[in-house]
Amino acid sequence: MNSYTHPLTNEQAAKLRALLKELGFEFSPKEYTLFFARKNKLSVAVYEKGPKVLVQGKGVGEFVQFELEPKILGEAKLGYEEVHLPEMFEPHFGVDESGKGDFFGPLVISGVYVDRGIAHNLLDAGVQDSKRIGSDARIRALAQVIRKTPGGLVETVLIGPRRYNELYEKFGNLNKLLGWGHARVIENLLEKKPDCPRSLSDQFADARVIEQSLLRHGRKIDIEQRLRAESDIAVAAASILAREAFINWLERRGRELGLRLERGVSANVKETAKKLAQINGSQALREVAKVHFRTAHEIAPNDYPAPPPRENWRR
Repeated sequence: MNSYTHPLTNEQAAKLRALLKELGFEFSPKEYTLFFARKNKLSVAVYEKGPKVLVQGKGVGEFVQFELEPKILGEAKLGYEEVHLPEMFEPHFGVDESGKGDFFGPLVISGVYVDRGIAHNLLDAGVQDSKRIGSDARIRALAQVIRKTPGGLVETVLIGPRRYNELYEKFGNLNKLLGWGHARVIENLLEKKPDCPRSLSDQFADARVIEQSLLRHGRKIDIEQRLRAESDIAVAAASILAREAFINWLERRGRELGLRLERGVSANVKETAKKLAQINGSQALREVAKVHFRTAHEIAPNDYPAPPPRENWRR
């Protein structure tokens, strides 16, 4: 393991700063951090956003197990995952998506198969939920590790904006579209691993939404959904693959258009969308964006209707 990240409270961050001083770490300024400290080849950064701690370098595992967890976090998880979460090491698929909350770009759904050996290899490599990883370079590096892990099986379904908009109009509901996408990934993984007993994903709708979209291959698999499923290593790995495909699409399409397609639904995103509509017409948004978002309606109200009340969407 060469990196580890974990959210902190402000009180934990203050305690960690004091601990690092006591251990002889040297502090230096670093952008976006509350503090940054280094000792030999081990660095500890506590970022303002969160806050959260990022430990990197040589000796990460030892520092987390013998200093951070017992003295700051008050828990012993690293190295005890199989005790705390035994089901994570049983054969199963993990499925997750990226892009559903971003105006620009595709919806990407990825799936990863793990068993006991694969799960341990991914944990040792530092795989974790993509939302806890701030660097695109790190996302891409971990995605390579996941694809090259012996015995692992992966699958990604990328629904580009044009197809996404067609499907959304057909289903009329984001949860149904997500269920359809999850089912396609599960079906494709079952082609490779037909005896896999279970699939796990984050909870976004009744499991029947996925089950009803499964075809012949998927009728016997147990579909499990739960809150915070990204704590499962297979779901975390899937989230990384989905994020990688999403950011790669945004960068590639942005270069083709000569525009920067940013993530989310910020004011910058809206300005870029306006510019694109002015240059190529409002219908051009269908090729690069999810036009059921309010952003499309605000830019071209005659072409794109206002979205339904938010309570009808996924929370």
